[in-house]
Amino acid sequence: MALQPLTGKKIAVLVESQYVPGEIEAYRYGFGTLGAEVHFMSRLWGNPRLSFVGEVEQTSQTPQTLDVSIDFQNVELEDYAAVIMAANYTSVRLRYFAPPEGQPVSPEMVRAAPAVEFFARAMRNPRIVKGPLCHGLWILTPCPELLKGRRVICHEVVLADVLNCGAIYVPQDAQNHGVVVDGDLVTGRSWHEVEPFIQAVARQILALNAEM
Repeated sequence: MALQPLTGKKIAVLVESQYVPGEIEAYRYGFGTLGAEVHFMSRLWGNPRLSFVGEVEQTSQTPQTLDVSIDFQNVELEDYAAVIMAANYTSVRLRYFAPPEGQPVSPEMVRAAPAVEFFARAMRNPRIVKGPLCHGLWILTPCPELLKGRRVICHEVVLADVLNCGAIYVPQDAQNHGVVVDGDLVTGRSWHEVEPFIQAVARQILALNAEM
């Protein structure tokens, strides 16, 4: 199926520090050339904007920064055709939560972290394409019922957690190019597969629109 412009569509990308600059630029360009709006968003902790720091491979490099002014807690989820969880350790940072003062930490509190709740709500909406890339599936492992029985691929670091949720792991091969599509869920092994990942997300957006 040839890709058609996604004019009028909005793509949400959840980010935090330790994002991969090349991945972010790929979203800007890849979805932008298809006519979609790309909204980078995060938890802003009551601030009008925050500046997040990108990952660097060598200590001598100067880290890039990404200014974000959209808090995912203030958006209408249903306005977005796709919600992407960026690669690397952004999902771990977004899973942070502070237990109520005087209360011991409980497993249920992990599920109540705002970013976990946001992505879980997206998972429950079959009209929204979900795209956790690389380590991104960590945003879903607090809610194993949402991954059980779903076909996915991910970075090996996350694999044990994903399997413990009951997901079906599909290894990378020459046919899938490191990207696995299971209906409204699109996963990719690492940020190096970001280009076929973007194409797969776009195809699924179009496929869901065709069903409406």
